[in-house]
Order: sequence, then C-alpha cells, then structure tokens
Amino acid sequence: MRLRWTGLLITAALLASCGYVGDPQPPALKIPARVTDLAATQVEDRIRIRFTVPELTLDGVMLRRGKVDLRAGPYAASPFDAEAWAAQAKALDAGEFKTGPYELDVPAAGWAGQEVLFRVRLLNERLRAGEWSDFVTLHVVAPLERPFGVKAEAVPEGVRVSWEGPRKPEGLMFRVLRRAGQQPEASPAATVNGLEWNDTNTRYGETYSYAVVAALEAGNARAQSAASESVTIVPVDRFAPTVPKGLTALAAPASIELSWDPNSEPDLAGYFVYRAAGEGEFARLVGPLPAPHYSDKEVQTGVRYRYAVSAVDQAGNESARSRSAEASLP
Repeated sequence: MRLRWTGLLITAALLASCGYVGDPQPPALKIPARVTDLAATQVEDRIRIRFTVPELTLDGVMLRRGKVDLRAGPYAASPFDAEAWAAQAKALDAGEFKTGPYELDVPAAGWAGQEVLFRVRLLNERLRAGEWSDFVTLHVVAPLERPFGVKAEAVPEGVRVSWEGPRKPEGLMFRVLRRAGQQPEASPAATVNGLEWNDTNTRYGETYSYAVVAALEAGNARAQSAASESVTIVPVDRFAPTVPKGLTALAAPASIELSWDPNSEPDLAGYFVYRAAGEGEFARLVGPLPAPHYSDKEVQTGVRYRYAVSAVDQAGNESARSRSAEASLP
C-alpha cells in the first residue's frame, strides 16, 4: 500500500510540472513584407533605384536573406494590365538583399524618351514571394550636361558661388553641394534656377568646398548630371562696414556734441572720429568708440570745426569717412 501511494504522488508531481500543452501551430511561411518606398532617379546615363528592405516578414519573423525581383519596362497602352506588364518587363539583375537600405544602378540605354515603369517584390530563401510594390514611373531623358567653370569668391554676404552650365531642357535647375570644415562629404545646400548662389551661412577663416549638379524634375522626369569639379575657398574678411550716416554737430556751452546713426554689422568694432579746424586737413581725433556719439571738449571759442566719422570692424577694416558736419562755440 505504501508503495502504491508513493507512485501516485510521483505521478501527480510530474503532471503538475509539465503544465498545459497548447494546440500545435502551423510553421511560419516567412513571406517578405511589401516594399513601400521604391524610388527611381536618372543619374547621367544610368538609373538609380532605391528602396528599403523591411526587417520583418508578414509573420513577424526577422527577414534574414532572400532575392530581389525587380522589373522595368515601358508603359503599356491602356487598358493597363499589371500582370501582363510583369510578364513582359525586363527582370533586372538585382541579386540578393539584406534588410535596410537597398540601392542599384542600371543602364538607361534603350529607354531614352520613354516612360519606364519599375516595380519590386521580395522573395524569401524558399522563393516565396511577397506582394509587388506600387509602380514608380520615370521619364528617361538624354543625359544632362555637367556644369563647369565653378568659382567661389568671398563677398560681404558670405561666399558667392557661380558656374556655367546647360540652359535646356525646360525645367532645368542646379543643385549646389557644399562641404564645410571637416565634414566627410558634401551635402545639398541649395537648389536654384540661375547660375549663381550666395552662401550666407559661412564664417571667415573656415574652409568650404562647392560643386554643382544639373537637375531636372518635371513631370515624371527625375534626372541629374555628374557633379562638377569642386572648388575650395577660405573666405577672408576684407570688407569694411558701411559708411556711417546722419552725423550732426551741435555746440554746447563748453563742448561740441556729435551723434550719428548706428551701424548694424554684427562684427562692428566701433567708430573713429575725425576733426579739422577751419580749412585744415582732417586728422583722427578719437576711436574706436563703442557708441555713435561723442562729446568734443577740446575746442576753442570762435574756431570753426569740421567733423567726420568712420566705422571699423573687428578685422580692422575701416569704412570711408562720412559726410562732414561743422559747428563752433560762440
């Protein structure tokens, strides 16, 4: 009897430790998710295709590896049949993929002047295919001419970049690429319609490199040229402040009081005051003054004094002298 009870207790303990066994689950199919950000751009005589490979399958499993089914072909006459298009479209040699950003360049030869459609889907390692992406349409054009003759010069506003380049086709723009200081590579800084651009986000003494790309974005055309040769500049401050305005000279009981309109330059260091007695030559009297006013107490009764002021920046660049103002003590 004792052995029987011992056996029952052991059996009960084993059953309690096993827990509940759920229903069997079907194996994960690991079908890749749909690509949602397919993009195509023409770069010179090639077409650059980009998209992002999703990390998870439709089952929520990590997508380890697989193949890219990328197809391209001209737009078919209406009514458009997506399956018929896929059957006759050119399968591009896209190879395998890894999760994350994907990029492929393919020749544009043979498609110039045509509307070309692109579509992609992903296949897992067992060649089970996910859904097709949306179509992306690209109007392929003749390769754009590369800009040339890029120049960069320091100007009071910053750095002026100018270049030569094509004027056609209609809708052509220019994208300026800039690399500042120790940045590892250039990045787009501006897109303009003309042949010059002022970079106002610069500092004196720092290094800047510029290159220019011709770009076309009109309708379904998305094309760009090769980048021009780059030009490098270290801008130096050789630009004086503007000439001060509004100078007045008023006689007081024992002084002549000067005032003028303040300058607005951010690197302004101050003002110089010049004085001439009678018909004599102007000589610097004082400066640099931090504020736009001065009280001249070194004056004599009955002498006519003429005054002018200039502005100077922190680099020592001095403006021309202002228009003169005169006064004398009675």
